[in-house]
Amino acid sequence: MSAGLSAYRRTMGSTLSGRELEASVLTKAAHLLKSCKEQWDGEGHFKRLDEALVFNQRIWTIFQDELIREDNPLPAKLRGDILNLSLFIDKRIVDIMRDPVPEKLDILIKINLNLAAGLRGSPG
Repeated sequence: MSAGLSAYRRTMGSTLSGRELEASVLTKAAHLLKSCKEQWDGEGHFKRLDEALVFNQRIWTIFQDELIREDNPLPAKLRGDILNLSLFIDKRIVDIMRDPVPEKLDILIKINLNLAAGLRGSPG
């Protein structure tokens, strides 16, 4: 288990399963991004955006680290698909940092919420 994931588990408490924890942090990231979009013209916008993007990037970096581990129990095809998705997210984050437009956040929000719903076993 990566140090980052271990830190999340300690922070969230030992009562959450791995899937519940992942769903929780993805949902938090989606809400941070959504808040940025909703308050785009408000004071402190760029600070909120930076914090939301950095938080989202950290989550996906932890996922990448876990997915490339040889002892990861997920099927290779699924790991590859999620890694490809994470590369898309990396590119989108860089694109938003380079050219911040609120509509660019939509896909990150949708991906995070849909993946969180899937981890919880509920429809997106």
